[in-house]
Amino acid sequence: MDRKEFRDLASPAQAREAIDSLSLEGGVERVSLADARGRVLTARLDAELDVPGFDRASLDGYALRARDTFGADEADPARLEVVGEVHAGEEPDADLEEGQAVEISTGAVMPAGADAMVPVERTDTEGSDVLVRTSVAPGDNVMFAGADVAAGERALGPGTRITPRDIGLLSALGIDEVPVRARPRVGIVSTGDELVRPGDDVNSARGEIYDVNSYTIAAGVEDAGGEAVLYPHAGDDREEMERVLREAARECDLVLSSGSTSASAVDVIYDVIEEGGELLLHGVAVKPGKPMLVGRLEDSAYVGLPGYPVSAMMVFRTFVAPAIRAAAGLPEPEAATLEGRMAVEERYGEGRLRLMPVGVVSDGDGETLVYPVDKGSGATTSLAEADGVVEVDPATDYLEAGESVTIRLFSPDVRPPTLLGVGEDDPTLNRLLDRLENPRYLSVGSRPALRRLREGVPDVAVVAGPIERESEVDADALGGWKREWGLLVPPGNPDDVSGIADLVDRDLRFVNRTTDSGLRASLGAAVADLAEERDVDRHEVVEAIDGFQVALRAHESPARKVIAGEADAGLGLAETADRLDLEFVPLGDQRVRVLANPDRVEKAGVRELERALESTLE
Repeated sequence: MDRKEFRDLASPAQAREAIDSLSLEGGVERVSLADARGRVLTARLDAELDVPGFDRASLDGYALRARDTFGADEADPARLEVVGEVHAGEEPDADLEEGQAVEISTGAVMPAGADAMVPVERTDTEGSDVLVRTSVAPGDNVMFAGADVAAGERALGPGTRITPRDIGLLSALGIDEVPVRARPRVGIVSTGDELVRPGDDVNSARGEIYDVNSYTIAAGVEDAGGEAVLYPHAGDDREEMERVLREAARECDLVLSSGSTSASAVDVIYDVIEEGGELLLHGVAVKPGKPMLVGRLEDSAYVGLPGYPVSAMMVFRTFVAPAIRAAAGLPEPEAATLEGRMAVEERYGEGRLRLMPVGVVSDGDGETLVYPVDKGSGATTSLAEADGVVEVDPATDYLEAGESVTIRLFSPDVRPPTLLGVGEDDPTLNRLLDRLENPRYLSVGSRPALRRLREGVPDVAVVAGPIERESEVDADALGGWKREWGLLVPPGNPDDVSGIADLVDRDLRFVNRTTDSGLRASLGAAVADLAEERDVDRHEVVEAIDGFQVALRAHESPARKVIAGEADAGLGLAETADRLDLEFVPLGDQRVRVLANPDRVEKAGVRELERALESTLE
């Protein structure tokens, strides 16, 4: 009987290199929102509209002009004429004038002329009038357009694995298709005359067993981000085996077979690969899993897994799943690990990397004990009863009882972001974030960012503008950049706006940013300078600017109001004006600083951001 002997076994590192050399990527495809969960974006998606797309009431009550309620209280209510009503889903037909109000429902569009609303419980009605028993300020009980998501804001970045929360965001933005990394198509072929598909009758007298590998490997493929395709069971007949393998190779990016890989006369699959493609390696110095094949068949990548379920799944998890994840654009999960002590001595001296299934248990003191769960490669319960794997070095002869080991659990923890940042909303920052592996960034504004950094929450804070007490925050400066800020006005600057003084002296509608914004801080300083120049109180200047207190959150929001004709000028950046084809009235330069938590400056994500800063802004 002729046998193909294992001669020079490849090392685990060589096996990984061989698999990595195979091209598994399937390119880019567009999928509907219904099919997007779990897929990986290939490009950044920015909001192209405001959410909500209109100013809406937050409560049931009355829309009105805030100034008409100033001084109102329980004893001396403001009397307003009710001139109509508007419900959610209706277009208002009223244009409020002084002394008027409109009855409004939660979620309804605010009518023209109204800048606030009062809850119904703070009012009474008398005939066609409403008595308002409290005063409100502009913006009270109103969710302005873009308060949830602002047009131009970075919605999701490339590399994002889409979650149900992300689908909710995309739905709100009206996006029905997204560009995602194509899932590698993986064909699965089980070989061996003894195998029977679950659901069919098995004849134990003939040595038949149910096909375990097809379904466990398919589940592993799906879990790793691939698309599993089950092919008909191929026996040990060479012609049938070759036919099924070639069919899978024509239709898939990767073919995985299990069985028929060991060095025996009936295991001929390596001959099929050698004749129809390229055999890169046969045999790896690992236990279980020595009889592994890696190669190419026609235009497809090919990996032959051992037939025994434990061997097949151990090899799949260790060598194949990472390659599928990489092709699908998914990050390698950070394995959940535990430290524990061996409960028993375990001898081993075969000179191969051992992937030892283990279980864990706590002793009386609450310490974690580790014990082998290894009933042989053919026992499926070696995986079902195990909690994880201990990798035993080839040079290790035995593990002593009480020896410390690390267990890689089968269920990894949720992968955290590589970098957590908070702070200013900025287009340059958005481009920097696109270059990072898995960042999470919260646009909370400069002042809250410093507060959170002081509390030790984020890795970095991005701040801009003159911020009081910034020097009191213990932080390491990673770098920064300059941005030009000023007033955004319609194309051609029809009102001939030249600076802040025009907002004060002329009847112009202005749109501001929130007080947390660095731009608002710089504007506040400029307003203070103008007040000092005119020898008036700062609040007098502020009150003279129509819309100063109506502030929006994101950097493009004021620009969108100007484009819509709802404002004559808005606070913003030169880059925003250029992107949206608006005119720009410069008011100054502003330094944006990236500050790092001093305890995390060596964190990989922080270093990655620092390198991106250096390469982008040098």
